[in-house]
Amino acid sequence: RLLPDAAAVASATGRGTVVLEQVSYAGPQLPGGRGGGVVPAFSSLFSRRLRWSLAGMVACVVALAVSLWLVTKIHPLTAFYLTLLDLFAIDDPAIGAPLGRQILQLLSGLVGLLMLPVLLAAVLEALGTFRTASALRKPPRGLGGHVVLLGLGKIGTRVLTRLRELNIPVVCVEADPEARGLAVARRLRVPVILGDVTQEGVLESAKIHRAHALLAVTSSDTTNLEAVLYARSVRPDLRVVLRLYDDDFATAVYRTLRAAHPGALTRSRSVSHLAAPAFAGAMMGRQILGAIPVERRVLLFAAMTVGGHPQLDGKTIAEAFRAGSWRVLALDTATRDASEDVRRSGLVWDLPDTYVLRSSDRVVLAATRRGLAELLGRRPRDRAGA
Repeated sequence: RLLPDAAAVASATGRGTVVLEQVSYAGPQLPGGRGGGVVPAFSSLFSRRLRWSLAGMVACVVALAVSLWLVTKIHPLTAFYLTLLDLFAIDDPAIGAPLGRQILQLLSGLVGLLMLPVLLAAVLEALGTFRTASALRKPPRGLGGHVVLLGLGKIGTRVLTRLRELNIPVVCVEADPEARGLAVARRLRVPVILGDVTQEGVLESAKIHRAHALLAVTSSDTTNLEAVLYARSVRPDLRVVLRLYDDDFATAVYRTLRAAHPGALTRSRSVSHLAAPAFAGAMMGRQILGAIPVERRVLLFAAMTVGGHPQLDGKTIAEAFRAGSWRVLALDTATRDASEDVRRSGLVWDLPDTYVLRSSDRVVLAATRRGLAELLGRRPRDRAGA
């Protein structure tokens, strides 16, 4: 409840609400860089098993070259060159050579036979990686601690871009193969699952059981809710943020999820409500000092002169207060130094309830959007006459 009176505060019971909180990333260590380059990273060209195979082959070649150098006492570069010739069966047979040289030539030929399939696999895998660089990626097997993002529309695309700017690992789920955000996900090399989140197995493909949070931002309230309920059945402690448009429906869902999963973090947000402070500041000018979203509502902080506002002028602090609409927080006692032409501001916060507001006073108050519109004489338009 925004701006309750003393009686409402005294009669309030049950769970309290944290209005101001700082949210920070508390997941696993994040990778550096955005990974949005056109050319894939070298580590992504080959699978882990193939990288180990290539490393083993290189170690064998080096070991054979060093052994040939120690046995024949020839120059190290010459030993390395002869080893490569033996590997590819280019060198002449070591007939009449010392026994050590002959054994090493046989071993080099054997390693060369083993190297051919490994090199072929590396070439095919690299070509496949470059061919699918412009295609949608799939979540890697060991992925965990990531964010599952449902919906790649206008809002989902902006959220995805912001998450990657913060280097937060993301897996997207989208039902529309023509969604506008797929191109962005492809450019950022973000794994995407194409499918309906309400179908079985789709969220499992996004590794929801190992995810850090779920963001359901599709344009359908029922789809978002169904996805969140299923995700909570898999992970009761999963952090979820769901986009809901209908206020009454969102309030009921929000309270139900908090009651059903008290140990988890649940947030219900409306895009229009989140954008409301910016619009309010643009419409009301410099009077708006700031805004705080409180669940699905917004609390505005404004500075104004008492004169011209009959709800404030000539009234005490107690009389000027209207529960649920506005409350005077401080008196601005700013003065201007004539010699330096500098405005020296000062706020008096502990105003007694008996203080009478004068026309020349400038106050700082907290208000709801409707309450501030009433103070400024901008009553909301009647929907029936719109």
